[in-house]
Amino acid sequence: MIRAIVFDLDNTLTDFMRMKEAAIQAAIGGMIDAGIRMSREELRERVRAVYDERGLEFQNVFDELLEREFGEVDPKILASGIVAYRRARESELVLYPRAQMTLLELAKRGLKLGVVSDAPRFQVWLRLCSLGLQHLFDAVVTFDDTGKRKPDAAPFREVLRRLGVEPRESLMIGDWAERDVVGAKSLGMTTVFARYGDTFDTKESGADYDVDDVFKLVSIVDQLNGRDGTSGSPTGGPHGQ
Repeated sequence: MIRAIVFDLDNTLTDFMRMKEAAIQAAIGGMIDAGIRMSREELRERVRAVYDERGLEFQNVFDELLEREFGEVDPKILASGIVAYRRARESELVLYPRAQMTLLELAKRGLKLGVVSDAPRFQVWLRLCSLGLQHLFDAVVTFDDTGKRKPDAAPFREVLRRLGVEPRESLMIGDWAERDVVGAKSLGMTTVFARYGDTFDTKESGADYDVDDVFKLVSIVDQLNGRDGTSGSPTGGPHGQ
């Protein structure tokens, strides 16, 4: 019996990469309008270099870029980039189609809902609040809660502890097979690969189920819990059968 569903956040509930790219492009436009003497292509390359080195969650990317390129931070250029970035982020951070419907259907079935993310705690809560999801989850575990990133077992153990369920009573859905699927399977959780959010061109996910629509999660849970699922069927059965 599945009693809890654990979600990855970025590229599972929301299209994080689309939002990130739109925000970066807006920031580049803002800095160019403010007078930075670089082409859009050059600026995009420099921004990408900082993110490649520091990670996509690095919060001072534009400060560092200006320091590297010019030896100082022009406050007008920095502020213009940040404001443009934030405006685009707010408008582009949206749920995948039918994600909210999926969460509500699962909650109606009495299932506990959790989130496990490698992002910093405050950034996770900013996203959840921006999406209007802050009240839907019974447990939210971020990098700051364990100091470990998936596929390490610690984040998964912590969310299960907070949800009060055993691994065999839980299901994990995520877009990154090498982190979400491997980490959850190591504890014995049922796993679902969010192929609709895959950015790595994954061929074989290794998950129990692959889905191309998040709402198919509802029929998977209904099937596993012996309900008469009427919400569609997974993209094929469990792997290996």
